[in-house]
Amino acid sequence: MNDIHRRSFLVSAVTLPAALRASALPSANNTVRVAVVGFRGQGRTHIKSYLNVPNVEVAALCDIDEEVLEKGCKMVEEAGKKRPATFFDMRKLLEDKSIDAVSLATPNFQHTLQTIWACQAGKDVYVEKPCSYNMFEAKQVVAAARKYDRIVQHGTGAGASLHEAKQKMKEGVIGDVYMARGLCYKWRDTIGHAKEEPVPSGVHYDLWIGPAPVKAFTRNRFHYNWHWQWDYGNGDIGNQGIHQMHAARWALGVKYPTRISSMGGHYMFDDDQETPNTQVANFEFEEAGKKKLLVFEVRHWISNNEAGIGGISDPEAGPAAGARQTVGNIWYGSKGYLTTGRSGWQTFLGQEQAPGPKSEAGRGTSPFANFADVVRSRKREDLLAEIEEGAISTTLVHLANISYRVGRTLYFDPVTYSCKGDAEANAMFTRKQYRSPFTVPKLA
Repeated sequence: MNDIHRRSFLVSAVTLPAALRASALPSANNTVRVAVVGFRGQGRTHIKSYLNVPNVEVAALCDIDEEVLEKGCKMVEEAGKKRPATFFDMRKLLEDKSIDAVSLATPNFQHTLQTIWACQAGKDVYVEKPCSYNMFEAKQVVAAARKYDRIVQHGTGAGASLHEAKQKMKEGVIGDVYMARGLCYKWRDTIGHAKEEPVPSGVHYDLWIGPAPVKAFTRNRFHYNWHWQWDYGNGDIGNQGIHQMHAARWALGVKYPTRISSMGGHYMFDDDQETPNTQVANFEFEEAGKKKLLVFEVRHWISNNEAGIGGISDPEAGPAAGARQTVGNIWYGSKGYLTTGRSGWQTFLGQEQAPGPKSEAGRGTSPFANFADVVRSRKREDLLAEIEEGAISTTLVHLANISYRVGRTLYFDPVTYSCKGDAEANAMFTRKQYRSPFTVPKLA
């Protein structure tokens, strides 16, 4: 690991120094120089995608695990590209003024603070889903994008097909749309019980913990399985589910729900998982005098296909690789229903549910290429998943989990950004305490 940037170390400032806050400028020949942060899982997709985008250079890599960091460098070199600069601590990376943009695929609980740091340093940001760990952070990540005038794309997977489906529904292809469903039936095996053990060699654990409380290292509080621990993750509704949650809400044409009710549990397994592996959440919206409903379902084991949605999971989809799953969306209207899955969108019309219009758009521009294009153009409106819309969708995940945890229906007021008459629920909008110096600043 001699090539790794040895200057990486912890700094004590909560926010970045003013000297780092100058706007990033386009690189020579209109090349966008990107730094990818975190790539044991989804971050590998970031690296592969940028390597295939013209006039984009993977200029730097950052990960707290030295073994993972070296594997990322090999991916770049095996593609015939120059070895990128390497870092353990993202804050040191941000001192490099030649970096135009940062692409974050770190754990959920790191997303908001790292996005704010990058915005403060004058970098544009592609941040993976969900963009925040809690309700408070969802407001701050949008405020940072606006305050520092940065381009911020949310990794919800919103592509050309979803945009086309929304437009078709707006044109009335299934009539008056009154309801959406999000399906997250993804096979998840037990994680078992993991013993406390020493931190593995080459892992910079203090940097990994970041704003979370300090706990002893276990394999179930680290790579991937952190998703199922409340200190770090948001369960599968905030892991796979945020993709379908964003699609359901955004295409339904609504913003914040006024009533939220969620129940479920951790069924079948006796293991270290804290978050529910089976969950049903209901959201009621009331806008312009009309009510609409969104129903979201998480199932972790053997489940049915539905409305033609179903298939085999991605061979690189972590622990669920190669399993049968049903992941997608259904919207219901007065004339029929519309579904989305891996094959695009499809309509079924009338009492007979006769097949109707279906996808016209192909995969289209990848979200990574779209991000690079907008970094150059500065036209925020051209982003496939601009951070403000992503943050709204993320709040639905948090409200569902809060309802589940307190065991009752929530009545949300978007004006005050609070749950009416529910001090216990409102207290869960943020952490009891952020671990210094990893405190998310209040910008809004």
